[in-house]
Amino acid sequence: MIDWTRLRDLRDEVGAEEFEDIVILFMDEVDGTIEKLKSDFDSETLEDDLHFLKGSALTLGFRELSDLCQNGETEASQGRAKTVDVATILKAYQTSKHIFLSDRAAHMAG
Repeated sequence: MIDWTRLRDLRDEVGAEEFEDIVILFMDEVDGTIEKLKSDFDSETLEDDLHFLKGSALTLGFRELSDLCQNGETEASQGRAKTVDVATILKAYQTSKHIFLSDRAAHMAG
């Protein structure tokens, strides 16, 4: 679900302090988009929202979320936004975020 190697590589590339800033920014921006999808679903902006989430998920190694967003983005781009399983995407984010926050210290040591 989470590509810990990607996260360690990112931390090594930018440094530990900058990595923490990236994590905070990621969580703030993604949480905002997730809330938008929960409360104000807009099929007109779904493709863009999923594109943003996909890129953010890739940055922090949330592989499953990225894959789901890619599939949804493709559906939305083909005029099938209403068929996108947004609930599964939301659940994948919550699960990924929980795993990331609870297992981060163990996987990021070193």
